[in-house]
Amino acid sequence: MNLAIPRTLAFAVMTTLLGAPAIADETRATVDAVIEPLMAEHDVPGMSVAIVHQGKRQVFHYGVASRQTDAKVDDETLFEIGSLSKPFTGTLLARLEAEGAVDLSAKAETLMPALAGSPIGGATLLDLHTYVAGGLPLQFPDGVDETNFENYFKKFSPTDAIGASRLYSNASIGLSGYLAAASAGASFSSLMTEKILQPMGLADTFLDVPANRKGDYAQGYTRDNAPVRVNPGLFDEEAYGVKTTASDFLRFVEASMDPKGLDDTMQAALRQARAGVYKVGAMHQGLGWELYGAPARLDDLRQGADADFVLKPNRVERPDAPVTGAEVGTVSKTGSTGGFGAYALFQPARGTGIVILANRFWPNPARIEAAHAILKTLDPEFAAQ
Repeated sequence: MNLAIPRTLAFAVMTTLLGAPAIADETRATVDAVIEPLMAEHDVPGMSVAIVHQGKRQVFHYGVASRQTDAKVDDETLFEIGSLSKPFTGTLLARLEAEGAVDLSAKAETLMPALAGSPIGGATLLDLHTYVAGGLPLQFPDGVDETNFENYFKKFSPTDAIGASRLYSNASIGLSGYLAAASAGASFSSLMTEKILQPMGLADTFLDVPANRKGDYAQGYTRDNAPVRVNPGLFDEEAYGVKTTASDFLRFVEASMDPKGLDDTMQAALRQARAGVYKVGAMHQGLGWELYGAPARLDDLRQGADADFVLKPNRVERPDAPVTGAEVGTVSKTGSTGGFGAYALFQPARGTGIVILANRFWPNPARIEAAHAILKTLDPEFAAQ
C-alpha cells in the first residue's frame, strides 16, 4: 500500500493565504488520507492520532472505543500502549540515577542476593534494561510468577555473553525496573507516579486505571475481534502496563523532545533515555526508545519491527560514550498488547512528532509507514529523500 501523499500547489497557496486554519485543515486532510484507509484495511475499531509540529499540537479521533457500546473515541479515551511503557520505565530509571537512588552500572546480584554467583547476577541494570543480559526470553515461561521468579533468574543459562547481543525481552527490562525500585526503597508504581507522571502533569496516564476512569478505558480487540484487555502479569507495570490518552502521551513525547521547564533531574533523565547505549544494525538502543539517524529513513525504521531483529539475538557494537546528535536524531517505538497497537515517532531537533493509538492489534510495519508518511508530508525535511 502506497502511503505517500502529494502536497499540491493549490493547497500550499491556500495555506499561505489563510494561515493557521488552513494549516489545521491540511493536517486533518493528511491524517485522514492515511488513517481512514488503514482502519478499514485492518478492521481497527478506533484510533487517536496526536501530532506536534511547528509548536502546534493537534489531536484527531476516529471510530469507537467499544463496539459493544458504540462509544466514540474522544479526548478522554484511554488506550493500552504495551511496550511504549518501556520509555516511561527508562526515564524513571534515569531519574532515579540522577537523584543518586539507583546506579545503572550496579550488578543484579548486589540488588537481589539470591542471584549471587549466577550468570544473570553479573548483568547490570543497564544490561537488563537494554536487552543484553545473555538472551532472556521475550516472555516468561509458563509457571513463573511472583513466588518463584528469583529461582528462575538464578537458574537461567545465558545463550551469549552478558553485553554481547540484543534479544528483546519483557523479562529482562521488567527485572531492571523491579530491581531499580527495590534499590530506591519503594514500589515501582509509586515511583512511576511520584517521579514521572505527577511532575510531568500526566493526569490521564495510569498503570492501574482508577474506578472513576473505567468508563474511558477503551475496549481492545484481538486479531479475531474478540474483546480483550491486558491481564496482570509478572513485571507487567515495568514492561507493558501504561494506559493513557493520545494527548497525554504526546505531552510525554514533547517533554522527551524538549524538557525545558522541568526540574534538573527530570531534564537529565529525559535526555539520557534517548541517548544511544549501543548500536545494532541501523538502530541505537536507548532506555526504552529506539533511535535512528535524522532525517528519518523508512527502511531503517522498519528494522525495529522485523522479526529477525526482535525475536532473534543480534550482535551489538558499543561506543565509548552515550551517542547523541543526528546519529540518534529520530526516535521510534512500537507498543502492543493482545488488543491494542500503538506507535510513536519524533525528531527532537525539528520539534516534530506523532503518536498513534488503536484499540486493536495491527501490524507494526503499517504503523511505521503511516506515521512516516504523515510526518513526511507535514514536514518534508523530517524524512530522507
